[in-house]
Amino acid sequence: MKTLLKSTLAGAVMTAVASGPSLAEETIAIGELSWDGARAIGYVMKGVIELKLGGKAEMKKAEAAVIFAGMDKGDGGLDVYTDVWMPNQGEKWATYIDERGTVDHNTTPYQGTQRIFIPKYVQEEYGVRTIEDLKKDEVVEMFDSDGNGKGEYWPGAPGWNSTNMWMIKFRSYGLDAKWEAVSIDDAIFKAQLNSAYKKKEPMLFYYWTPEWLHAAYDIVPIEEPAFTEGCMEVYQPKDREDWLEASTFNCASENAQVWVAFSKSLYERAPKVAKFLKNIQLDPDTVNGWILAVGRDKLDPQDVAEEWIEENPEIVEKWING
Repeated sequence: MKTLLKSTLAGAVMTAVASGPSLAEETIAIGELSWDGARAIGYVMKGVIELKLGGKAEMKKAEAAVIFAGMDKGDGGLDVYTDVWMPNQGEKWATYIDERGTVDHNTTPYQGTQRIFIPKYVQEEYGVRTIEDLKKDEVVEMFDSDGNGKGEYWPGAPGWNSTNMWMIKFRSYGLDAKWEAVSIDDAIFKAQLNSAYKKKEPMLFYYWTPEWLHAAYDIVPIEEPAFTEGCMEVYQPKDREDWLEASTFNCASENAQVWVAFSKSLYERAPKVAKFLKNIQLDPDTVNGWILAVGRDKLDPQDVAEEWIEENPEIVEKWING
């Protein structure tokens, strides 16, 4: 009898080991990053796991380095990085994906862009389309709100690397004699843009995709020379004192590739989730809409995610089954 009991127990243990934990037993930990796009994407993932895969998921606030370390560990502490911008995260990509091989990513990234924009009504009414157009005196005068002879543009908020980048660009394009950077807080800039847009006043400003501005306003990028190898050499103030004079950047910024990353341990711990994360393919316009709802309108991100999932069954089905 003891022998039979031992045999039965051993068989049960072997079956449990072979099958692994069920999805219902696993709680998938999604890293909750600070920016609205990453948060919105994370809540959509959470919704798919819970509503369509019958699993459990939680959002856990953490910084990039902590999320990558958690995915590397593979114990379920942190499983997913929702918005990996490359080449910005190149060092972590090289460490955890290329070298250690503990982290995987989805098959197809979306494109993240950085440009300088104007409202479309400015383009249509005044024909402002290219960097060369910004050299025209009549265009400069249109953007000169204080009458000092220089047009104003928003390069980003104080302390952002992009703020310095656009100062470098305007100098490299030969625009610094006619234009001045006005660096103010992002929230103040957005309020000014909203006011100017309602009055159909000119605005020239840096921004990126995805972001809710593109869903809320009809804005268009200023055309720049295409990115080519060697068209930029950028320093920051921490690199050298003469960073502005020593730098050059006379081309469009190269598009970023934005990925979803996840712990390879999910292939064993929650294979259906791993397959879903491998297949997920995000559309920037869709992400713009999520950010509009979550970032500007302050709607509950879980409500936004669940509503979108129910309204887009074909997309979700493709993510789940490939």
